[in-house]
Amino acid sequence: MELHQMATKILLVDDEEDFVRLLARRLEIRGMKVVTVSCGEQAVAVVDKQRFDVAVIDLSMPGIDGIETLKQIKAKKPDIEVLMLTGHATVAGGIEAMKQGASDFLQKPVEMDELLEKIKTAREARVNALHRRENAEMQEILKRKGW
Repeated sequence: MELHQMATKILLVDDEEDFVRLLARRLEIRGMKVVTVSCGEQAVAVVDKQRFDVAVIDLSMPGIDGIETLKQIKAKKPDIEVLMLTGHATVAGGIEAMKQGASDFLQKPVEMDELLEKIKTAREARVNALHRRENAEMQEILKRKGW
């Protein structure tokens, strides 16, 4: 099965359990595969064990906050696209999230259509980046082999 035909795999990271459970259900109804965790530490641990296309991370959480979670996930898996969510949006927080590699920054309560569009855009960016990397690797192999 080609990459673009596979179900989008989402990691939801938010300490508000009712919110994350409802959001996961709404994404799963739309055919996405969703894993939920309630803190940054769990998010960092789970990206070592599973593949994700997009992570949706709450900015304000106990323990390591969303920015630190973003940094640690990007350090381990730079190809995961990250969307930051917050109920307390600040321009400074949004700028910092984008500097650290977030694809976008959304304010809670997020409209479902807007979130779905951002997830679709983020996944397409990831797929395109993976295709570019695979093509570059293939060209390098062909060059080395002289085919």
